[in-house]
Amino acid sequence: MDVSERLKALPGMSKIGLSRLWEELFNKPVPERIRKELMARILAYRIQEQAFGGLNSKTRRRLDQIANAMGKNQNTAIANMARSKPGTRLIRSWQGKTHTVTVEESGYQYQGRQYRSLSEIARHITGTQWSGPLFFGLKSRKLKIKEEANAN
Repeated sequence: MDVSERLKALPGMSKIGLSRLWEELFNKPVPERIRKELMARILAYRIQEQAFGGLNSKTRRRLDQIANAMGKNQNTAIANMARSKPGTRLIRSWQGKTHTVTVEESGYQYQGRQYRSLSEIARHITGTQWSGPLFFGLKSRKLKIKEEANAN
């Protein structure tokens, strides 16, 4: 049976049939008190994962970060800032002057000098304490305020 047929069959299976398939695909018993609908969704993912491959390591790391943050505080705000790719240029106008930062493999370049973080560059430009991602528009002010509220 191909993947498409296996997926189509899941909703019509009994809970006992789904449990057997679970044990076959995961090599362990079904967790207690799991609803049939959730079992079918998890099994659908597992069938596709086995056929086409799972998550890449970058996505797994990001999910682990989110799980760890949520485990510590369920009300925490999760930053949704994707890492910029090397070669990306960040441009910010500040007090009438345009500032250009180039994202590199291991940091940032600004005015011919290497920096470890955007916040270092933002402090250099403004002379004050700034969130680099906020200064360069990679993070919204609203998210920053929510994170500060959750920290208190």
